[in-house]
Amino acid sequence: MAKEKLQIIPLGGLGEIGKNMTVFRYGDDIVVLDSGLAFPDNEMLGIDIVIPDFSYLIENKDKVRAIVITHGHEDHIGSLSYLLKEVSAPVYATRLTCGLIEGKLKENRVGKYQLNVVKSGDEITAGVFKVGFFHVNHSIPDSCGIYFRTPVGTVVHSGDFKIDYTPVDGKMMDFKKITELGNRGVLVYCADSTNAERAGHTPSEKTVSAALMREFEQARGRIILATFASNVSRLQMAIDAAVANQRKVAVFGRSMVNVVGIALEIGYLTAPKGTIIDSDEINRYRADQLCILTTGSQGEPMAGLSRMADGAHRQIQIHPNDTVILSASPIPGNETSVGRTIDKLVKLGAHVVHGSDKKVHVSGHGSQEELKMMLSLIRPRFFIPMHGEYRMLHKHAEIAESLGVKRDNILIGENGQIFEFTGRKGRLADKVQAGKVYVDGLGVGDVGNIVIRDRQQLSQDGMVIVTMVLEKGSAQVLAGPDIVSRGFIYMRDSEALIREMTRRVDAVIERCADNNITEWNVIKTQIRDTLSRYIFEKTRRRPMILPIIQEVH
Repeated sequence: MAKEKLQIIPLGGLGEIGKNMTVFRYGDDIVVLDSGLAFPDNEMLGIDIVIPDFSYLIENKDKVRAIVITHGHEDHIGSLSYLLKEVSAPVYATRLTCGLIEGKLKENRVGKYQLNVVKSGDEITAGVFKVGFFHVNHSIPDSCGIYFRTPVGTVVHSGDFKIDYTPVDGKMMDFKKITELGNRGVLVYCADSTNAERAGHTPSEKTVSAALMREFEQARGRIILATFASNVSRLQMAIDAAVANQRKVAVFGRSMVNVVGIALEIGYLTAPKGTIIDSDEINRYRADQLCILTTGSQGEPMAGLSRMADGAHRQIQIHPNDTVILSASPIPGNETSVGRTIDKLVKLGAHVVHGSDKKVHVSGHGSQEELKMMLSLIRPRFFIPMHGEYRMLHKHAEIAESLGVKRDNILIGENGQIFEFTGRKGRLADKVQAGKVYVDGLGVGDVGNIVIRDRQQLSQDGMVIVTMVLEKGSAQVLAGPDIVSRGFIYMRDSEALIREMTRRVDAVIERCADNNITEWNVIKTQIRDTLSRYIFEKTRRRPMILPIIQEVH
């Protein structure tokens, strides 16, 4: 590797929403920015979360000098527990972010780790890098943009941001530092592209505060508010509205309980004594005295709100006077699940408040005018749009070009792409291994595309199991074949089909015996091929066929 070149290598967050992770390398020094997760889409059956492929970092773990985190959302910290089991490096983040990270590390039983609290304005040294933090507005407190002073020039990464002139915590974006960086000269700007397709400005969080207060004042029964557990600013608004309307607050959902506990402990959530009650105490209060905070704003099947909508929650049953507020917008791909949850809640008689027209949610990401303002302040030589699906990256590139960034200096890539820079030139170089690693239960990476494809086949066409007992060495049938269907056909209504399938298996066994074929694998393959052809001919379905042979003497 040529030591005079800076390499920027996204391992997640390009061409997708979530699992954000970017590697900055110069010579033998590596700094990692963020370590997030993504939630599975509808085709990833049984998968809990999706994390980046850490192979490149594991191969170079002796070169990792630091891991720096922009803020505490899951798509930026959710895979850190898995990374730290493979790569030992100090982690730097703001106070709230460190609190949320520590809770995750303990939950995932990560043994040794080194968390370092930094604040906006701090600068650390990590190998040849000087890494600095500047405050940005987002939907969680303590969010930062990051800059890297390198031997070839300064790189600025926006983190997730929007420009909010009335932030709920009163802390304005650090325009002074951003302007100073731009005036000194920025080699590369890496920027959040999530809302690059949205014209205008993203509304202030203050608009949500007013909308929530209005809904709390109008509600006559219980209020059930669902949002992202890590959206601490939104949780504070809900608590403030509850206090103003003499309501107690109960918290449900494991992640919500964890975040609220951590944020209260370190002072990022505040509530008068006695406001937040234990979940077991809710029956002591009238419906109009309660506010319930829960997970499930994305229609996740096992989250609190979804179980309430299904009538499967252990403590909360939906009543006709309940007001349910969804203070979040669906992540792309979750629209159907969210819509289904809303339908169930409405059917149970709840008043459901959702959608942008109600103003109970605003995005935490800057729209086009805010993206333009950041580009105008930073004035980079090279620009890399990040954090978004491909069309979002492309739109952000168009915005940069309209503001005077040369087309040849705008670099769009994908996960694993090496963006290589000298002090004067930038280019797309080679690629490193990158992709998705599926986490299913305690298994990390043991479920791959083949297993997912098998699960999809099982979910679509079911399974046919063929069992038999053969005499060892002769392929003589001693018992069976017996055929069982699971998710393919209802056997009592398909006796003729089962009989014909059995007859065809018998014919395969006879043919194998006549040709002295006794190897199990060969017999199984012939049974599978024969039944597959016949079943598809009769049903136009392709169930998974699983022959099971027991051999006895």
